[in-house]
Amino acid sequence: MAKIAIVTGSSRGLGRDMALALAKNGIDVIVTYQSKQTEADKVVAEIKTLNQKAVALQLDVSKSSGFTDFANKIQSVLQSEFGASKFDYLVNNAGVGIHSGYMDTTEEQFDSMVNIHLKSAFFLSQKLLPLMNDGGAIVNISTGLARFTLPGYDAYAVMKGGVETLTKYQAKSLGARGIRVNVVAPGAIETDFGGGAVRDNKDLNTMIASQTALGRVGKPDDIGSVVAFLCSDAAKWVNAQRIEVSGGMFL
Repeated sequence: MAKIAIVTGSSRGLGRDMALALAKNGIDVIVTYQSKQTEADKVVAEIKTLNQKAVALQLDVSKSSGFTDFANKIQSVLQSEFGASKFDYLVNNAGVGIHSGYMDTTEEQFDSMVNIHLKSAFFLSQKLLPLMNDGGAIVNISTGLARFTLPGYDAYAVMKGGVETLTKYQAKSLGARGIRVNVVAPGAIETDFGGGAVRDNKDLNTMIASQTALGRVGKPDDIGSVVAFLCSDAAKWVNAQRIEVSGGMFL
């Protein structure tokens, strides 16, 4: 029986590529989306062309009050769609960014980033762990901005720094179950994240490429394969690690 992964925020961008990369590795996938059901259904269809099972579920990671209901849906879908009682891999990818300088960031914006990035990775994982097989893996998604700084990403980067610390504590707590927990930190990627600035702003794209050892800005498919690796037996002895996938940005 194929193993099963849940990838949050996988209707588009990096999450979509993660879901497809996992499917290419022979893993069935539960896709989640906040509002873009049509896009999520397209990802499900793509996964099925790879001869893997897939289903899309709605999830708003900003509202932890809905996590218990989501876990119940997962339990039901595992049985009805996959013929399973548990899943194997969780990728905490869903998120949005804000671009606001430190002095201009409001408490409302800060709290939103807490809920979406840090609180969700903590409590969604907590709610889903009873449904995860021992020997599985969690991959949390951070950002290169937790290592280097760029103007306007203060609140977003602070949350991802918290996610990186959470990863180590999860790895320690879940080690007895053989569950590995790692964090992937993408560099600047050409997606619609943050309004598509890296993709659409030629000057910004050129500047970042000039500060990256491999001489270009990242593409979505630069990230998914790394996540798929961490959700495989090839990474069976990789645990509590931060893996930056940035092409060597700001060295």
